[in-house]
Amino acid sequence: MSLHIEAKQGEIAETVLLPGDPLRAKWIAETFLEKSNCYNDIRGMYGFTGSYKGKKVSIQGTGMGIPSAMIYCHELIKEYNVKNLIRIGSAGAFQPDLKLLDLVFAMSASTNSSFNTGPFNGADFAPTASFKLLMKAVEYANINDIGFTAGNVLTSDVFYDDDPDYYKKWASYGVLCAEMETAAVYTLAAKFGVNALSLLTISDSLVDKKEISSQMREKKLTQMVEIALNIS
Repeated sequence: MSLHIEAKQGEIAETVLLPGDPLRAKWIAETFLEKSNCYNDIRGMYGFTGSYKGKKVSIQGTGMGIPSAMIYCHELIKEYNVKNLIRIGSAGAFQPDLKLLDLVFAMSASTNSSFNTGPFNGADFAPTASFKLLMKAVEYANINDIGFTAGNVLTSDVFYDDDPDYYKKWASYGVLCAEMETAAVYTLAAKFGVNALSLLTISDSLVDKKEISSQMREKKLTQMVEIALNIS
């Protein structure tokens, strides 16, 4: 048992899917897993373990933002020996060719956060996906004719930016979309020598201002979940 996760040793699988929304974790467990068991509900941050195609897999909500994601990832790795972290989340598109419900595989994560400047004495560490997990996701998507875009994403500390055009500089450098946790997940995975990959679904666009509903964010992002489960 850790400070924020009440699971006993052995109750969490080596591979954990990480939705930000704990209700999405609950929906995935109820929809996709066999014999799922809720091992955590501290602070309402649900965690479940079950079986998918005969393989043990866990799903743990992380909450929104870098600090919350780092708490859960740190405890999963250090206290429960998790080896593979697969973030499954929503993102806001920066590029005009990214449409609602399109998939993005995050090869790397830029950030406007300063959480890495202390440990690296002001230098810029580049949080990067695990090549092993990335290639598994690419192979599965190609075999199953699932479209995706792979590249750099922005992990932002700010959801409501005062400048509505802030994204344009990032977009001009090829950054695909914004979300709030990937850089943290990739940094901790690198620090502790485990694997990490972030799979994102476009839920809104800063370009054309379109967005999906909150209900769709919680329960309709099935292709992303399918890929995550099949590479776990």
